[in-house]
Amino acid sequence: MPDFSLFGDDHVRKYEETGGAVGHDWNDTSCLILHARGRRSGKVHKVPLIYGRAGDDYVLVASKGGAPENPGWYENLLAHPDVDIQVWDRVIPVTAVTATPEEKRRVWPVMTAQWPDYDKYEAKSPRDIPVVLLKPR
Repeated sequence: MPDFSLFGDDHVRKYEETGGAVGHDWNDTSCLILHARGRRSGKVHKVPLIYGRAGDDYVLVASKGGAPENPGWYENLLAHPDVDIQVWDRVIPVTAVTATPEEKRRVWPVMTAQWPDYDKYEAKSPRDIPVVLLKPR
């Protein structure tokens, strides 16, 4: 069972305070902090997310545990794709692009190696779960 004792706002706070020493490595995977502008509020929201790498790109899965709707952070990226991410102690400006079906097939194994439950989420979800490529600017 995953340990969710470090999650949400507490995860973000500890990650930022320690430059990722606490929070980057989480439940046998790797996390970054996404700084995304709210599509309605315009405020920057910080979200800890599991990530993988494909070449120079950082990769996210908008799974929301297989829920029928997309996570809010993904909807925010659609509205405002130029964002920052924190990986360890580095803040990196990136542009978010939803992967094409071909790109998704290519990077899906990278992400299921990070979090095997993505396959379960995809199987139970009524939607095609988006994969996001974060391209450094």
